[in-house]
Amino acid sequence: MCGTAVEGRSGPVSSSAAAAEGPGAGRRTVETVTGSATVAVAVRHLGSGVSAGCGDAVFDTASIVKVDILAALLLRAQDTERRLTARERTYAAAMIESSCNDSASALWREIGGADGLNAANERFGLTRTSGGDGPLWGLTRTTAADQLALLEQVFGARSELSGASRTYVQGLMGRIVPGQDWGVSAAADGSGWALKNGWMPRDATGLWVVNSIGRVTAGGDDYLVAALSSGNPTKEQGIALVEEAARSAVSAYGRRA
Repeated sequence: MCGTAVEGRSGPVSSSAAAAEGPGAGRRTVETVTGSATVAVAVRHLGSGVSAGCGDAVFDTASIVKVDILAALLLRAQDTERRLTARERTYAAAMIESSCNDSASALWREIGGADGLNAANERFGLTRTSGGDGPLWGLTRTTAADQLALLEQVFGARSELSGASRTYVQGLMGRIVPGQDWGVSAAADGSGWALKNGWMPRDATGLWVVNSIGRVTAGGDDYLVAALSSGNPTKEQGIALVEEAARSAVSAYGRRA
């Protein structure tokens, strides 16, 4: 079953994990704490390639890692000069568009789990992301800066992924099902967005991880945005927090331009 109303209570995203973190290159790193929650945001103007950000904490990915899993799968397919199989495409669509956990688990195994993800991320330029233990893909650890680097692989011109692979991922991220289309889309003008969200309560604390990554169009410009948070009392408060972070980041960048 692909129920995703509550991610993390069973299966791939139910246990603790830890990873080291280091400073992001060329980035302001001021961690922001709101009540019990911590949030970090990073933004890049696609036209100029200039980035800005706030926060260098390491977060559990929850389901935003599904973009990374798909990117790793596509990279492996490119390396062997093959196309994704019909089965892989079915899993990929369900994993991104409706956040199907069973599909993510199947493709996690296909890429070789954390080892496969980490190997792909080394080529993608993600330096502070570490795949979750065993089947626990949702406990992959990452930073806002690394998620921006991943988005650059999907939406930017300089990428390890082919043009066809990038177009494929972009299309799936633009067809997120209703009810999961919150997050960085709050910073967009109308429907100008493509995204993936992740959310899960941590068993030890009951507090929520809520993350959102994607591309938005605002004021005629395209931006890549990653907003990550942890320690939220509720999922709804986490959504409000990452949406405000995304809006503020894009708005502040626009004022400086």
